[in-house]
Amino acid sequence: MTTTPVPHPTSSRPNSTLSRRDTASDDPARLLAAYRTVRQETERRAALLSPEDQTIQSMPDASPAKWHRAHVTWFWERFLLGDHAPGYTPYHPDFAYLFNSYYVSAGPRHARARRGDLTRPGADEVTAYRRHVDTAVATFLSRADSALLAKLAPLIEVGLNHEQQHQELMLTDILHAFAQNPISPAYKDGWRFPPATRDGDDWVTLTEGIHTIGHTGPSFHFDNEKPAHRALVGPVKLARHLVTNAEWFAFMQDGGYTTPTLWLMDGFAAAEREQWRAPGYWREQSDGRSLQDWRIMTLGGLQPVDPAAPVCHVSYYEADAFARWAGRHLPTEAEWEVAARAGHLADAFGLVWQWTRSSYSPYPGYRAIPGALGEYNGKFMVNQLVLRGSSLATPDGHSRITYRNFFYPHHRWQFSGLRLADYAV
Repeated sequence: MTTTPVPHPTSSRPNSTLSRRDTASDDPARLLAAYRTVRQETERRAALLSPEDQTIQSMPDASPAKWHRAHVTWFWERFLLGDHAPGYTPYHPDFAYLFNSYYVSAGPRHARARRGDLTRPGADEVTAYRRHVDTAVATFLSRADSALLAKLAPLIEVGLNHEQQHQELMLTDILHAFAQNPISPAYKDGWRFPPATRDGDDWVTLTEGIHTIGHTGPSFHFDNEKPAHRALVGPVKLARHLVTNAEWFAFMQDGGYTTPTLWLMDGFAAAEREQWRAPGYWREQSDGRSLQDWRIMTLGGLQPVDPAAPVCHVSYYEADAFARWAGRHLPTEAEWEVAARAGHLADAFGLVWQWTRSSYSPYPGYRAIPGALGEYNGKFMVNQLVLRGSSLATPDGHSRITYRNFFYPHHRWQFSGLRLADYAV
């Protein structure tokens, strides 16, 4: 397989390989083409992994690549074929239990932290499962009438975007697994972190004003991106550029990880408990007194830390502590969205997700969609923080300005970084 499975974006604007025109349609050929594009990308990313690679689960928050491939297939089997294709018989009676994730209303499921125990079915059988479901979906789409296809187009869009989310998780999860291996294997030989933008002004100012936040229009979005609503933003300054490894190293050298006044209480406890002294995947090679003494585990294996690259694999707790050390703070998600919509932010997309200081909570007037798919976003709206943008692992077509990613504040295995904000005077 020669296709590069990790896209390197060339723009700070969101990409859109799959458009509303591709999926919100009663044209079965167009729907099937969009479906196959996404399904093939999953297989391209998995093609560089051995069967053993696909089975490992290195921590409870991660999942084996084989499980990701099977889970997204179960999603299509359960919610498209199972609910709408008369006479469809599931591929295997055990797979719904093995590969359901958190859809409680869809039935019982295997424990998340034990997914690595599933040596069987093997990777080859998961491939056969995917092919079986792909054939059934193609047959279903070719036979469905235009009225049914138009009705199901929103469900198909959810399924495509759901699979793209797991494509990103396949890379973050295998990187975590490879980072536990003492020989530091590479997911892709020759991989390098995409270059960051460093031109232009350092800060952009948002004057005080009321702005529309959230998704508007007919293009695809998850339910947590709506309703669009008005929000007061500013006056505030946002850093045009992402925080770099060199800037982070200065924080480390100044005792940033050991100064309790910089940290939230839970964050400092996490840093002490987990012995954080550097971003995730950084490894000290000698005395650590210079940045040249450090290496970082990447999708290309162990590499020198690039001073100019955006810092990556930091938790919200670390990002917040760094911002305090710098005499700044993190932006809110509304501030980030307004600045990004205006084109003010360099590398808003395609390098690292950016922590905001906004809690992941419902927008005013939010209602989860009905049925089992209503469990997709709404039930997680507590104790997590919002990240904006996208990362180098985000598939083409999966980025947009209103996208609300969310993780717990201690999580750092994602491609997560930060940009700073400051009060405007």
